[in-house]
Amino acid sequence: MADLFKNQAKEYVETRPSYPTDLFQFIASKTPHHELAWDVGTGSGQAAVSLAGIYKNVIATDASAEQLAFAQKLPNIRYQHTPSTISAEELARDVAPHGTVDLVIVAQAFHWFDHPTFYQQVNVVLKKPNGVLAVWCYTVPRVNDSVDAVFLRLYAESAPYWASARKMVDDEYRSFDFPFEPVEGTDHTGPFEFETKRSMNLDAYLTYIRSWSAYQTAREKGIELLSEEVVEDFKRAWGEEDTSTQIVRHPIFLRIGRVGN
Repeated sequence: MADLFKNQAKEYVETRPSYPTDLFQFIASKTPHHELAWDVGTGSGQAAVSLAGIYKNVIATDASAEQLAFAQKLPNIRYQHTPSTISAEELARDVAPHGTVDLVIVAQAFHWFDHPTFYQQVNVVLKKPNGVLAVWCYTVPRVNDSVDAVFLRLYAESAPYWASARKMVDDEYRSFDFPFEPVEGTDHTGPFEFETKRSMNLDAYLTYIRSWSAYQTAREKGIELLSEEVVEDFKRAWGEEDTSTQIVRHPIFLRIGRVGN
């Protein structure tokens, strides 16, 4: 999985959406303590930076050294390059001792994981009772009807180049086993819906598309998804000058639960 993003790590950090404050406030309100959080698959650290403003310490791990190189450094974040699979010994040594983590999060990466193995690790490191696991994804961007129509045609054309794991994102994280208890104040584990938005010009919007794993896979097969014709369609749909900005919105779908005793 890490190899899918190593060639576009810079594009990823520049154009991938950040996450809204209300998402982190909701999650943090469900953990009794705010000592230690683990951001798994941190990428370039977008979520870790937000966690660092709430939790005393954050450990942020990823299998991609290329993405970690672009992560924002803060004194209470420890970034750790880890292999895609990690042993119990490595978990205790490189991440955290057993039963010491208040919160584990996975932002836009959970669909790549071996879920049963990951759940075992989560149950080992989380505090009991009431340590929390929160995983979320964002789906396709929304701009306006004209831009979205061009995007959806392109997205359909990109389908053969996405890994099968992408289906979980398209399904808004609804279709997998999530063996945790509802957090306080809820009667289910989600998905709960949030939204992230940012102002982008067309160049940034197209760079976001180039950060896709599917775009990289297509290029390796000699296919340019953003052909001149497609780019021209986007220019016409964007409406004003290419340098003008539009608000780009991504729906976010959160699954959240807690461990028992």
